[in-house]
Amino acid sequence: MRQLSIGLLIPFALMAGCRTGLQAADLPMHWPTKGPPAIAGNNPLVWVALADRLPAAAPNSLELKATAGLLTLRDGRGLERRGQSFEIQWRREPLPQPLLLERRVLGPFPSYESAAEQARLWRLRGASPVLARPLDWEVWAPLGNPLPEGAARLERFNHQQRWRAQLKQAGKVINLDGPITIKASNGLSWKGGTYGGPFRLQADAYGTWTLVEQVPLEIYLLGVVPHEIGASAPAAAQAAQAVLARTWALANQQRFQVDGYHLCADSQCQVYGDPSQTGSSLRAALAASKGLLLTWQGKPVHGVYSASNGGVSAGFDEGWGGGPLPYLRPQLDGPATEKKRFPLPIVEGVGLNKLLEDGGNLYGQAHPRHRWQRRITSQDLAAIAAAEGLGSVQNFVVEQRGPSGRVLNLQLQGSAASLNLRRDQIRRRLRQLPSTLFVVVKEQPGVWRFDGAGFGHGVGLSQAGAIELAQQGWSSSQILRYYFPGTKLEKLKTLSK
Repeated sequence: MRQLSIGLLIPFALMAGCRTGLQAADLPMHWPTKGPPAIAGNNPLVWVALADRLPAAAPNSLELKATAGLLTLRDGRGLERRGQSFEIQWRREPLPQPLLLERRVLGPFPSYESAAEQARLWRLRGASPVLARPLDWEVWAPLGNPLPEGAARLERFNHQQRWRAQLKQAGKVINLDGPITIKASNGLSWKGGTYGGPFRLQADAYGTWTLVEQVPLEIYLLGVVPHEIGASAPAAAQAAQAVLARTWALANQQRFQVDGYHLCADSQCQVYGDPSQTGSSLRAALAASKGLLLTWQGKPVHGVYSASNGGVSAGFDEGWGGGPLPYLRPQLDGPATEKKRFPLPIVEGVGLNKLLEDGGNLYGQAHPRHRWQRRITSQDLAAIAAAEGLGSVQNFVVEQRGPSGRVLNLQLQGSAASLNLRRDQIRRRLRQLPSTLFVVVKEQPGVWRFDGAGFGHGVGLSQAGAIELAQQGWSSSQILRYYFPGTKLEKLKTLSK
């Protein structure tokens, strides 16, 4: 049974007597949740999940410890306790009455962006889909909605139990109702760092719990920028990263709407760590960009970035499909002389091979994966071949490339069947590959060499390129206009009005 299924999964025919006349469209799709408030106003808060799927994805207890001083805990019915630390545990208890859930599901998808594109297409057919991430990204819609274009599976659940949160203190166990708020006047000690909070323990859409920090947006950036572009990057590159991180948070605040918070703390969002560890030079760079957003036609852009684009930026549609975005278009990432040498589109053959062999004058060449080589053997592919019924993998065939030269469709040809991997599915399934900008060479039966460039999806800002441009004296605004042509810098306060 999938981790999602907290409780008992029973054939729906057995549930007929429990439905009390409800029609299919009347049943909820997930456990009840409430969305977070919008990130807006003069001092906006970001609700960030520090730990999710508790206790299913973690030990059955959680220790919350003050860095100094005391914590104050208050549960949903007003029970309040103070202490230097709290141990929260969970136990199963029967529901007053069964919780019946049903939904149509598209997925799984390798990224939020791919799932969002399928949700958009389903919405055009008159549906009201939501995005969720029980394990990988999925799109859910009620049974009464129009069917999607692709195949959607039907999921039905009869949950008989729930997870009850309990406070274990001084030898006593006290039942808690959610949401549970925790205030830490001198910070919460979490994974070796100090986080200011306040915090919430709240239910999610899967019947489990999430530890959420409600962190001011500018403090949130202190915990993001050093983990994303590095504390040693030039100030202009850090400031550009800060603008993008702020913009990305605003534009993606609906990402975990169904679970009651805005963003996660890992690479599915923006990596967020201890804000208190940020040094003075980085704080100064962030202060220089305080409140600035990158916008297109008055709205925050989809401010995506990757570690290295290998010397050529990808268009948005190359990364995730759907329509192109005018400010995220393919372009060579280098001086004018190099753009003449490598005109787009980069096509299979001499042009692509030359780019991969001779990219030393393109921006970001100091990155360790500016150019890379990997070997994949038939043994490495055994699990995929078995799961997809391919037989033995015979060959890789590049079926389609985008204007930046990136592979849009990679076919694995097996002795029994073939499998097409598209866009971000490629790196998701073939995790050895740092990017989709590569050529494939069959060295011998069962051994393939991948010669490639870049690390990540390659759309938007290249962090390696931004660092080099900052070293050359470019300002943060010049870097942002270069990677996001046609955009504007605006103040959050102005935009929120």
